[in-house]
Amino acid sequence: MDIRIQQHGEDVLIHIKAVPGASADQIAGAVGDRLKIRISAPPEGGKANRAVCRLIAKALGLKPREVAVHAGHTSPEKTLRIAGATVAAVRAALDPA
Repeated sequence: MDIRIQQHGEDVLIHIKAVPGASADQIAGAVGDRLKIRISAPPEGGKANRAVCRLIAKALGLKPREVAVHAGHTSPEKTLRIAGATVAAVRAALDPA
């Protein structure tokens, strides 16, 4: 998986593409250098952003408050900040193969 994941101080930044309005919340793999995430929440009032953060937090075994949108709040292409993580741990959790 060639997803752009980078260390940013004590946090990790991961680049994603959010696809709201899906039938279920799921991590759908890579699209280019971004992680594609399908979410059922609509892209209004921050609902999709919160759903993305919850899904990634669950996949990484973290609390939802440890994952936040760092950039791209109103765009499908977002950068998430994962607090206190390492690139190796994030890659291992997202690519269990």
